Amino acid sequence: MEPPRPWPALVGPTASGKTEAGLAIAGRLQAEILSVDSMLVYRGMDVGTAKPTAEERARVPHHLLDVADAGESFSVSAYQRLAHEALRDMAQRGVPVLLVGGSGLYLRAVVDTLEFPPTDPVTRLELELEAEAMGPDRLYERLRAFDPDAAAKIEPANVRRTVRALEVAAVTGRPFSSYAADWERYEPAAVRAAGVDMDPDALRSRIDARVQTMVEHGLLDEVRELLANGAGPSLTSAQAIGYAEVIEHLAGRLSLDEAFARTAKRTRALARRQLAWFRRDPRIRWFRAGADGAAGIVDELTGYLRDG
Repeated sequence: MEPPRPWPALVGPTASGKTEAGLAIAGRLQAEILSVDSMLVYRGMDVGTAKPTAEERARVPHHLLDVADAGESFSVSAYQRLAHEALRDMAQRGVPVLLVGGSGLYLRAVVDTLEFPPTDPVTRLELELEAEAMGPDRLYERLRAFDPDAAAKIEPANVRRTVRALEVAAVTGRPFSSYAADWERYEPAAVRAAGVDMDPDALRSRIDARVQTMVEHGLLDEVRELLANGAGPSLTSAQAIGYAEVIEHLAGRLSLDEAFARTAKRTRALARRQLAWFRRDPRIRWFRAGADGAAGIVDELTGYLRDG
């Protein structure tokens, strides 16, 4: 048993004001917030992810924050399982849910019936070694012979995606493309989603301002503590925007200004990718926000999410 559908959701790019607006909307709906954000799951990564503060979380209970250590691997399938556990808990207590976040994959993992194929590190390593020994073309030809639909959507030179498709086939016995059908279906009754849209220049200004305030709120100290606790490999991944750049600064390879200029640039690119992902979902109704972000259109957003 889970809360009745459609579940209300507030989505949009980073720095668009979703956190502040989500708190206000949740209060009006008397709902608890289920985070649909791939970085807020990590403990200790607070400043660089603009995670809701302890005070904000005391005002409105949040779910799926701080469920993994920064140094551990955390998959979307693990997120999916925990999210549905949280939804069942809310249903048992008779509490409405409000989904809030910027990760389109995590949103779909919650609201749609998507199956995520398992991984196997040993199989993946064997395939990577084969690609290195034989070249990507040979591996790609094997994929094309077994799963031409998957191969048609992968560039022959993209070894990572070719390996993943062959890994899934080896582990499950199913073509990788067989998992894709559900991704093309958007069940209208599953979710009522409001998307925050902004003028690109206004969003850029908000991103630049957020990055600047990270220094004032202690990002450098946060990164030092995470490194001391052994979280270095995950922080230097391409996903951990801001953290990788600060590590480069602490190692003396970037000035602080360079680190934050690079962080702002990568954050703007992230915002574009988030918007591109969300715009593929026909269920999302878009609302234009001004320079103050989603907080300035809370009435509109609440009305839609409450009444449709």
